[in-house]
Amino acid sequence: MKSFLFVFLLASLSLCQGQQHFRLHITPPAGQRMGGNEFFKTVVAWKWKERDSLAVKEILSGNIPSFLLKFSRINVSILDSASGKMITAHYFVAPDYLSIGSDHDWARVPLTPMAAQKIADRFGCFLPTRKMVDDIYRQAVVKLEPVPMYAFRDSSITMWQHHLIIEGQRLQQKGLIAGIKKDVVLSGGVSRYPKPGHEAIYGWHKLDGKAIQPLYIGHINWWVDYSHGIRLVYHTIWVNGKAMDYTAVLSDPILKRLLCDEEFCDFFRYE
Repeated sequence: MKSFLFVFLLASLSLCQGQQHFRLHITPPAGQRMGGNEFFKTVVAWKWKERDSLAVKEILSGNIPSFLLKFSRINVSILDSASGKMITAHYFVAPDYLSIGSDHDWARVPLTPMAAQKIADRFGCFLPTRKMVDDIYRQAVVKLEPVPMYAFRDSSITMWQHHLIIEGQRLQQKGLIAGIKKDVVLSGGVSRYPKPGHEAIYGWHKLDGKAIQPLYIGHINWWVDYSHGIRLVYHTIWVNGKAMDYTAVLSDPILKRLLCDEEFCDFFRYE
């Protein structure tokens, strides 16, 4: 159906082994599209569920800045202590956090993990782990000082203001950006938390590389505030040149260390 988005690689999977970027192909909406400014004006008095619903509708319709579809390559490696050999891998991540609008009128939109998972599933992606957030930060080309805000943290107005503050810092710098948001992440702690329906957040690195937000699973999964961001990661991981699904990598007792630094790395997605 035309209303559905079809996500595919620009080149074959084998070609991605030598590429520094690849692009998700998403059909943009026909005609006039909602910009970031209009989105936040529309949802200014809405609750989280209604805001989530409109954001998912707009993003799945293809209303995403085109620059966000050019994913950046992240290189990682580990030493296999059993064989003494180095294992290398790479994967591709969105250069910025999920946003709505065109390249000229757009805004980053914090989302609940439930909304983020719907989008990730449709686009063939997943959310990063704590280790991946650290690796992305180290390899980012644009690193900005976090700007905490303290009043009305979960309001749409504050979310819009925070986006504008980040843009004032960025000053048109281009490329993989980090240090501007806390990531909603995958963590084995979510499925093991004593209460169901929670989310994991981590990150917001300062310029010294230290994260303001340690891994935290105390928030109920519908809590979302201005500081949260959704970073998409393409589901294929290239391990020693071999394409593997991220779930297979996280399920392997050795390879999981490429993507995860927790004791349990078996939480693959939010419901």
